[in-house]
Amino acid sequence: MKAGKDKVIAFHYTLTVDGEKVESSHEGGQPLWILLGHGQLIPGLEKALEDHGAGDSLQVEIAPADGYGERQEGQIQRVPKKYFQQGNRLKPGMVTVLSLKQGGQRAVTVHKVGMSTVDVDMNHPMAGKTLNFDVAIQEVRDATEEEIQHGHAHPPGAEAH
Repeated sequence: MKAGKDKVIAFHYTLTVDGEKVESSHEGGQPLWILLGHGQLIPGLEKALEDHGAGDSLQVEIAPADGYGERQEGQIQRVPKKYFQQGNRLKPGMVTVLSLKQGGQRAVTVHKVGMSTVDVDMNHPMAGKTLNFDVAIQEVRDATEEEIQHGHAHPPGAEAH
């Protein structure tokens, strides 16, 4: 079976940027389970996985436009510390998670820390970077109706939630 929209795919990956390993699913031992076509992956990786099957390995280079976008100047925002879980421990250069007023979260880079506020760069930490993925596909299957309704894959053992 080949990967495509509404297919569940399990894969291991290693991400490198500028020759340095950034993250790898191999370290946790469990593959990443994704429902393709539902915005769970950056566009370039999702497109690269299409039409591949279990047992396939691929190396994918993703330009910023198909990853986290180009860096945009003028994206520094001042945010009250209360929107950060560990506001008092933040230091310039750290990547942290910002809780958004409208719900959800966003990865940001700390620019400056004040007494009650934090200046953050709202660009994604990987914006403007070329991403290199080494991918090994473990499984491809049809999604269940429930997975399609929920908009995400249910790995083995997590079918009901």
